[in-house]
Amino acid sequence: MATFDDSFYTPIQTPLQVADSSALLWDEHCDVLVIGWGAAGACSALEARALGANVLIADRFTGGGASAKSGGVVYAGGGTRHQQAAGFSDTPEAMFDYLKHETQNVISDDTLRRFCADSVSNLDWLESHGAPYGHQMPPGGKTSYPPDGYFLYYSGNELVPQHGGPLPPAPRGHRTVGKGQCGAVLYAHLKDACLRAGARPLLQAAAKRLVVDAQGRVVGAEMWCMTPGTPQAELHARLAARAERLQNFAAGYCNKLRQRIGQLERDFARPRLVHARNGVILSTGGFIFNRELIKRHAPKFLRNFKVGATGCDGSGLRLGTSVGGQGAGLERVSAWRFLNPPYSWHKGIVVNREGRRFCNEEVYGATLGQPLMEEQGGKAWLVLDAPLRKKALREALFGGYWWFQSLPALVLMLFKVRKGKSLSELANATGMDPAVLRASMLAANAAARGEAPEPFGKSPGGRQVLDQGPFYACDISVTNPVFPLGALTLGGLRVDEGNGAVLDGQGQAIPGLYAAGRTALGIPSHLYISGLSLADCVFSGRRAGAAAARFMDQQLQPTLAQETT
Repeated sequence: MATFDDSFYTPIQTPLQVADSSALLWDEHCDVLVIGWGAAGACSALEARALGANVLIADRFTGGGASAKSGGVVYAGGGTRHQQAAGFSDTPEAMFDYLKHETQNVISDDTLRRFCADSVSNLDWLESHGAPYGHQMPPGGKTSYPPDGYFLYYSGNELVPQHGGPLPPAPRGHRTVGKGQCGAVLYAHLKDACLRAGARPLLQAAAKRLVVDAQGRVVGAEMWCMTPGTPQAELHARLAARAERLQNFAAGYCNKLRQRIGQLERDFARPRLVHARNGVILSTGGFIFNRELIKRHAPKFLRNFKVGATGCDGSGLRLGTSVGGQGAGLERVSAWRFLNPPYSWHKGIVVNREGRRFCNEEVYGATLGQPLMEEQGGKAWLVLDAPLRKKALREALFGGYWWFQSLPALVLMLFKVRKGKSLSELANATGMDPAVLRASMLAANAAARGEAPEPFGKSPGGRQVLDQGPFYACDISVTNPVFPLGALTLGGLRVDEGNGAVLDGQGQAIPGLYAAGRTALGIPSHLYISGLSLADCVFSGRRAGAAAARFMDQQLQPTLAQETT
């Protein structure tokens, strides 16, 4: 049996094996136990309740997870009413053609087609539970996140020629209507919908181990719960809320808060056995906050800023593997290096430590971050000439961007910048090879003038001749503290793509166990696109919730058949 460690991770123990689950003294009973109350867990619970299941939804904290900290963007297409209102014609086929390129067969074509075909109805389903969407498009082209008042945008690489596919591009990033980062808005609607539907919450409850019967079926879980209303539970909630609120500003301090949270759980949490007659759904998010798992599966990303919530500690993954489930794609981590806004930034060139260009600068931030981390050791420079820097400064100051877009850009261009009157001087100031940097710039300028092909496929609108010194190099490396390079994990438990059941090493479903959202291998597990994760929470959450609830019907069918005969 695993022992408690001194970290804030949820310690996972070996499963509790029981010969007869009916003889066990359970503290709670339900049809479906959902572990993790973020967007995926909420969607699972809502679908299971709609099919008549008695649902208990548990969370180590008070719900929300990474979904509530997100931008609230849902990737939806195929002809949503908001796309139509904005004047865009989109089809499931066009959506499939684009996502086929981005997902790179991480899921089957049949599953991807089903995801695209269900996209319109899944967005309608969210709206039926109170989450509003709109059709207002932001001005100025691509952006990493639209300003307030704009709720539909190109959230991926749809406008990039090499990624777009044969059919016309369409904006598919549907930002939940609200002010600020709208993940909290979306989650609030889902949480309220769960409570209205009759899902029962079990909060400040960490799952420590699964319960398995003699036939190998998962029949419940052992939850370690803080006692509601006690000073320790109230402190636990306050520390958790503070850690999430301040993570972007004081990551080290928040890690210390999480250590205190872990200690409170070890000292004051008490076990409760929850019986799940139909099954258990794991929806606890990814594992970006689990340093041990990152070190084992994706060590290149240890230095990245963590995108997620404290509950993204890999507990769902570890619970699944404790009963024979198999992780997949665990080496896939999405690293985010956005070059827009400022919108003009992508007209510069990105080079590695030698001065060699290695990417199309106009691609989506996660598409740029991947080679930066995996091929360039996390080190790169954004090179601008004087006119382009001046334009980018104006945009950052007066473009109406979010503070998290404009402030780092201004600091990077004003205070953390290297400068040279010529390219040779800039190379000397940065440690680049002058000949390599000069060759990179000459090739990019020739393409901008139309004298040669663009080496990395940048569109004509993204090209600009950079030949007016002084030249500037902005450090966009993972080690630059003023310009954090965020990352989140993409892999998870391998599941049956038809019903979300967790698979063992032989590809067989583990009876009674399902996974959804980032805990499962899914649509966004190869390459992240803004909104694709929340869209998959809806898709995979509804899938798992329906499958777990329908197990009850399968049990009843033989009985009904016997009664009729």
